[in-house]
Amino acid sequence: MIVELIYDGDCPNVRDARSQLIKAFAQTGVLPRWKEWERSSPESPDYASAYGSPTILVNGKDIAGVVAQPGTMACRVYSDGRGNLSRTPALEAICLALRGATPKQKQSAGRWRSVAASLPAFGTALLPKLTCPLCFPAYAAILSAFGIEFVNYTPYLLPLTAVFLAVAITVLALQARRARNIVPLALGVGASLIVLFGKFSFESDWLTTGGVVLLVAAVVLGNRSKLAATVPCAACTGGEADPQVNAH
Repeated sequence: MIVELIYDGDCPNVRDARSQLIKAFAQTGVLPRWKEWERSSPESPDYASAYGSPTILVNGKDIAGVVAQPGTMACRVYSDGRGNLSRTPALEAICLALRGATPKQKQSAGRWRSVAASLPAFGTALLPKLTCPLCFPAYAAILSAFGIEFVNYTPYLLPLTAVFLAVAITVLALQARRARNIVPLALGVGASLIVLFGKFSFESDWLTTGGVVLLVAAVVLGNRSKLAATVPCAACTGGEADPQVNAH
């Protein structure tokens, strides 16, 4: 995604437009990275002179849908569609442009990665404990029918389950940090403890299954959590940033 801010060096509306842009990045969770072009600068591209000041482009398109007009030499005025005029673009319009330019594949990639990282925990939690030596021949006969050699994995089941549950909790912790919502993380920690105690202390299938269900709920809830809107720094929103900066 390419975001650009076009402005005149003496335009009084640049600081407010930059503040709106920073707020839009925070609300949408998009990486706050953009370029700034001063229209009269020789380093600015030719198309920068075809827009009024201030103008925000997302992937080369004006967020207000205005077509470039060569020779434009004026400050811009924005309309919210209800007859209200403003010297800066509306926050909603910037957010809509940023969300529309974010590929849906990237939006869902993080969710699928978190689910994939949690699948081993679900699998090991549901594996049965081979605690009956008399049942080993039966297990071996069933597995040999599929060409699989029988292995008593029970001694390794506890550490494997603990490791995979720790991976799932780590994923939930990262999601909680990004979204500033600790509910999925707390639910995941509680579910992991239920799985461990239910499977290895109380040997209760019902308790273990309940813990797995809660863990699934925690992962789903974590994927649905929205990114928190971070508060921009005072220097950026208060107008202390140098308006002559050409790029961020």
